[in-house]
Amino acid sequence: MESLNLLMKQRKRGLPQRSCGFTLIEMLVVVLIMGLLIGLVSVVTLPDARGLLRVEAERLAQLIDLGKAEASLTGQTIGWTAGGSAYRFSRFTDSGWSEIRDIDAFRERMLPAGMIISGLRVESMRPQGAIRLEFTPFAPPMFFTIELSFGTEHYVVRSAVGNVRAVAGEIDVAPAL
Repeated sequence: MESLNLLMKQRKRGLPQRSCGFTLIEMLVVVLIMGLLIGLVSVVTLPDARGLLRVEAERLAQLIDLGKAEASLTGQTIGWTAGGSAYRFSRFTDSGWSEIRDIDAFRERMLPAGMIISGLRVESMRPQGAIRLEFTPFAPPMFFTIELSFGTEHYVVRSAVGNVRAVAGEIDVAPAL
């Protein structure tokens, strides 16, 4: 009986009672913070169309630069061919054109879904049906523009004096010289 009286006196004095578990407010705050973090992570990890197009255009520019260097170093003609959403590199030998399989960088590449190579313009050449560039070891550099499209976004890969670079925009509509 004395222990019961002691317990009643402690409650009357306002001593804190032990509680277990979380309140509803605390749980809602945790769920809200987790939702915000998941939302931020998903926005950061999903690239936009323009960013994805820029990455692919820069990759293509670097690979074409590599193809030009390969032609100069080996003394063999290197070709780049595109069709819709894929492109590949090939080498000209005595038996004709053959796909380059011994260099992993030159393997056939597929563009992401919805992205296409929409145009090629080579300076001093009339437009032809096929999208093809040839890099010969001893010829002067050719100036060209390749257009990549992804929805309404456009990026171009241009050859400048000595290098190839990717820039935002579309192929100029002026006729080639």
